[in-house]
Amino acid sequence: MKVLKFTAFLMAWLCFSPVQVFSQKIASGSYYQEVSQKIDLPLNAGLDVVKLFKHGNTIKAITSHGIFYNQKDKWTGQPYVSGIINATADNSQTVWMNNDKTIWSEKGERIPNPPRTHGRQSITSTHWIDNNTLLAGTTHGLYSWNGTWEKVTTFSDIKINAITQDNEGIIWIAADEGLWQKKSGVWLDMDKIGLALGHDSQYLTVTTGLNGKDILFSSPKAIASLAADGNHWLKRGADGLPYGPATKILETDSLLWIGTPKGLIRKGKNWRYYTSKRWLPDDQINDILPIEPGKVWVATPNGISEIGLKAMTLEEKANGIEEIIEKRHNRIGIVNRSKLAIAGDINSSFLENQDNDGLWTSCYLIAESFRYGVTKSEDAKTKAKRTFEALERLETVTGIPGYPARSYVRSEDLLAPSRSPHPKNWHPSPDGKWQWLDDTSSDEIVGHLLSMSLYHDLVADEDDKKRVVDLIDRIVGHIVDNDLQLIDYDGKPTRWAIWTPDSLNRSSNWLYEKGLNSLQILSSLQTAYHFTGKAKYKKVYQHLIEKEGYAINALEAKMTDPFDISHSDDILNFLPYYNLLNYTPKDDPSYPLYLQSLNRSWKAVRSDNMPVWNVFASALLKEDMDLNIALREIQTFPLDLITWSVENSHRWDLKVDEFPGRGRSPQAYTALPSPEGNTFRWNTNPKQLDIGGGGKTEVSGTYYLVAYWMGRYYGYWE
Repeated sequence: MKVLKFTAFLMAWLCFSPVQVFSQKIASGSYYQEVSQKIDLPLNAGLDVVKLFKHGNTIKAITSHGIFYNQKDKWTGQPYVSGIINATADNSQTVWMNNDKTIWSEKGERIPNPPRTHGRQSITSTHWIDNNTLLAGTTHGLYSWNGTWEKVTTFSDIKINAITQDNEGIIWIAADEGLWQKKSGVWLDMDKIGLALGHDSQYLTVTTGLNGKDILFSSPKAIASLAADGNHWLKRGADGLPYGPATKILETDSLLWIGTPKGLIRKGKNWRYYTSKRWLPDDQINDILPIEPGKVWVATPNGISEIGLKAMTLEEKANGIEEIIEKRHNRIGIVNRSKLAIAGDINSSFLENQDNDGLWTSCYLIAESFRYGVTKSEDAKTKAKRTFEALERLETVTGIPGYPARSYVRSEDLLAPSRSPHPKNWHPSPDGKWQWLDDTSSDEIVGHLLSMSLYHDLVADEDDKKRVVDLIDRIVGHIVDNDLQLIDYDGKPTRWAIWTPDSLNRSSNWLYEKGLNSLQILSSLQTAYHFTGKAKYKKVYQHLIEKEGYAINALEAKMTDPFDISHSDDILNFLPYYNLLNYTPKDDPSYPLYLQSLNRSWKAVRSDNMPVWNVFASALLKEDMDLNIALREIQTFPLDLITWSVENSHRWDLKVDEFPGRGRSPQAYTALPSPEGNTFRWNTNPKQLDIGGGGKTEVSGTYYLVAYWMGRYYGYWE
């Protein structure tokens, strides 16, 4: 198999250097995981952090209330006065703060107010150019202090946004009317010598590069560099700049950090955009401070976030997710997302019934089965057995042979109302110990049959193998005995669990599901026949193939353009392929059609960059179907599983699709990387620009576990 071999390395921070080899594995090993950590401030410091400095082993945080010192993770300091908006450090590393009128040092020294700041003029920026001279930019000009204040007449009534000085002593000013330099006592407006008109003569920030020579600056639509060696550059949205204008630029070893009013940007070999409370306490970036290689503190109006790297393996990430599931996502064997009573607070996590508990629990069993297949871990076996028994209980609590419920709770538990627009009802179990939710859909059947098959083949002992076979027989037998429908407690078919030819082939109401449901029932029948050997399943399968054209139907299992694209159906599309292709003999005349169907389905979702589909397709088609992308996505998958609200519709670098997604949600042409979007489940549109739950839920992480452990099982990575 032709695959790509990758080595994760620190300097490019999750940017890969692919080397093509012929191999059986993408060697991942240890890699660097992006992590974010909130830095707790003293209560009296407030949260509005305007500037950060690092002098020796001391970090100085200037908040709107004063200056606070951090040494060995311990804070000291007292508030000075409210209203601090900026700070700078002199050559002795003494910090000077200012509000809109007044400038004073951390030692208590005070400089008289610049002229006119008692009125409508406010201080915007300060910079010490030598031991005695301070420049103060204001909303209406530039002033110089050297014992007395002098107005720099060049900048009369021009707003000054930032001041810096390169290592040759040249002063640079970013102003609302020009990017200026002072060399040999003469001020020069760089716009006058040919800076691009697209800058609109407005400059938001200016600073020196790591070498002290290059000048980095921003304008409303770009960031740029005047390089000492002549290799100047400019980056705008078309070049990958996610957003702007940049109000802070910082160059560190091999990385460029950019602060904006709406998010933090990191530029290494590739771009990375950090927004939302997954990464930041506030999207407005006030300052960026390098702490050590690969780690920065980010100052915002709502606190400080530390963004950095953590060396780990994919298996360590999987183990961490397992711990989260055990703590917050296991409800009597059911594994699903949890709710957060307080947004973003995992200590407020609680569990309640949900409409698709059966499907998402099945996905966890898939992950645990592959995990046991790789590791032979007793922990994996125990959890797989517990999860299988939860799926088994979904069927036994209904009292209807072969009819699994959507969900169950104990008889004494409070019920969360169904969120579905289609009514679903709760019923007592025959023994009175449980309540169960009706109107089971094809989602549950698809999930049950694959997960239980894997449990049988990879985990179960002989007693459990029999339980699995009996349960598969009851479920598929129920469907076959009821004209390929799932019959509910009231004797009527459920809304979505319908596979009969009269509906799929002879009703326009089922045109969208025709190929999808044909694929599902063929897979279900082959699964039941494989495990039971009962002729009735083979007979119905042959009838659907030969008389009803279900194999031909299955060629179009995935509805694609120009039809409405349903990401919710992708899991119902891909899971059936596994058993269908593994349990159908390769000399079956329909087998090539199933391969063709899978290849078509994968091409339709290829641009979504969902790792599990790449792994499924690679395993079943026996060729590399973008395994490099799958590896990248599971490596960058966030450790924070909270569904924060994430906005990307404002971005400069993303081309918006003229056709919106479902619900008319704006979507991009390309999938968002895992850290920048909110794709935690297979029913999510990874191209949707604005998405999230306001931090009110935490997903289980099964999305990662299935892709990782299935890939491990097939030898794609370590």
